[in-house]
Amino acid sequence: MAAGIQQQNAAEDIVIAGAGLAGLAVALGLHRKGVRSVVLESSPERRTSGFAFFTWTNAFRALDALGVGDKMRGRHLQLQGLRVMASSTGEIAREMDLRVNGKLGPHEVRCVQRNVLLQALEEELPPGTVRYSSKIVSIDDQDGAKILHLADDSTLRAKVLIGCDGINSVVAKWLGLAKPSESGRTATRGYARYPEGHGFEPKILQFVGEGFRAGLVPWSDTDVYWFFTWSPAPSPDANGKEDRSAAAMNQFVLTKMRGAKVGPEVLEAVERSEMSDVLAAPLRFRSPLSLLFASISKGNVCVAGDALHPTTPDLAQGACTALEDGVVLARCLGAGAERGFGHEEAALRRYAGMRRWRSAQVIAASYAVGFVQESDHTVVSFVRDKLLSGVLAKTLLMMPDYDCGKL
Repeated sequence: MAAGIQQQNAAEDIVIAGAGLAGLAVALGLHRKGVRSVVLESSPERRTSGFAFFTWTNAFRALDALGVGDKMRGRHLQLQGLRVMASSTGEIAREMDLRVNGKLGPHEVRCVQRNVLLQALEEELPPGTVRYSSKIVSIDDQDGAKILHLADDSTLRAKVLIGCDGINSVVAKWLGLAKPSESGRTATRGYARYPEGHGFEPKILQFVGEGFRAGLVPWSDTDVYWFFTWSPAPSPDANGKEDRSAAAMNQFVLTKMRGAKVGPEVLEAVERSEMSDVLAAPLRFRSPLSLLFASISKGNVCVAGDALHPTTPDLAQGACTALEDGVVLARCLGAGAERGFGHEEAALRRYAGMRRWRSAQVIAASYAVGFVQESDHTVVSFVRDKLLSGVLAKTLLMMPDYDCGKL
């Protein structure tokens, strides 16, 4: 584990806040371009929360550009299809092949373990690039550079600052981006291990309606990931607080599923699962309209990943677009570096212009899909199950049909 910054007033050309997917993707992209950077991570070690995420076609194009795509393909099953079930009836609302051709080529999706990808990205970086236990608490200006004040009372002078520090980003706050809004929905997740094999098809199984949205997907022959989003939150306990312990969340999910038409094999997966260390979390998003006019970059500072476009998970594009951000930003900064120092601000403006509409589009589409899929309103449920299933399916494949380009 790398130590935090000890000396006062140290200086770096490019500092990245956050060693999540976006931060490591930017750092690796810059490294491939021959540009050095330093990544400050507030945690004492590599993040392990989140279990897994859907890695769609657009994300694999980004990973291929970074040189780690095949590593992920070798460790995770390719998912062949999607089956959407109506929770109220147990009937199949839509079935879709996920290997079809899009406008830019064949689709590809896998459920990738987050910690496996983070490790793969970090292993490609020079030793010491990521500095753990290095939390930025405030940012000052000094002669065009940014002075970063860290939680251990040290400071770091940065010529360029890239905020990849998540939904509660200090850098996004400094830029004046709108505070993420509550969606009124909550999510929990977990995974189940079957040492002898689970027997599930390599498909995404999803349930919609009845006030919740749930899914189950294998990432290997022995491991299954599941998620569950709902609205409103569980009933408060006797002290007036919501009980979001592992046991309470497990029982809540099972009770909701048993009250709907959810198959016994899915219930078994939830029953045998280990809950995430984030047992239940409110789903938040940044207003897509605000992003169209926001300062995504200002001078020598910009944001990427969840610091830029926090979104609800309904299209499974949050992590995918974060990887896109990493490639685009590294390409822009790498081109600027080739022209010599002083071109970074123009490079960040180019990046912001390229990512603004894409970010707003993903947030808006995800929110709309989640509202429709989760609703238990009679009219919305009828329209969704009978008329909109095809539209929603096409939307799911439309967002990954995107190429962020090469480095």
